Amino acid sequence: MRLADGIAELGLTLPTGAEARLEAFMALLAKWNKSYNLTAIRDPDQMVTHHLLDSLAVLPHLGAAETLADVGSGAGLPGLTLAMTRPELRITSVEASQKKVAFQQQAKIEFKLTNVSIHCGRVERLKGTFDAVISRAFSDLAEFVRLAGHLTGRLLAMKGAYPGTEIEGLPTGWRLAEAIKLNVPGLAAERHLLILERT
Repeated sequence: MRLADGIAELGLTLPTGAEARLEAFMALLAKWNKSYNLTAIRDPDQMVTHHLLDSLAVLPHLGAAETLADVGSGAGLPGLTLAMTRPELRITSVEASQKKVAFQQQAKIEFKLTNVSIHCGRVERLKGTFDAVISRAFSDLAEFVRLAGHLTGRLLAMKGAYPGTEIEGLPTGWRLAEAIKLNVPGLAAERHLLILERT
């Protein structure tokens, strides 16, 4: 699927130049992937659907957040893609793998992402307060709360199929505020965004 078609299908209006930057970001990721194995997905079309459009599908659901931490961000997904499409959003990207952080640093420089700060280390050691913390295929929900709950009162978990058992196992003091089924263009698999809040 073409990125432009997917963006249109999601009903998104992106800032001028954002689409070109996203395509250049994918090209940079594909280039680095040959040497550093940053992601298991190598097919360019699959990278558009599984990485870019999958990340962009959460854009309408970020609410009024001005600061966002992306934990276990890997190659910067969804954090860097959200930074390119929401320049007013200040994003802290948290990743423990040095090679993935090196890629993110290069992308930050190449695309002049002044609204991004990159933290190399484990999320449980991160200090600060954020309007929201997002994760994509990072851990189960209880572990997400345990590792990142000290940073915010609002956790956004990007998941595949609806994780009913994980929701039942949420720690005391947290609840599921909303479960949003995401329709990612070109992706047949289920996707959900779960919004967790402190009680």
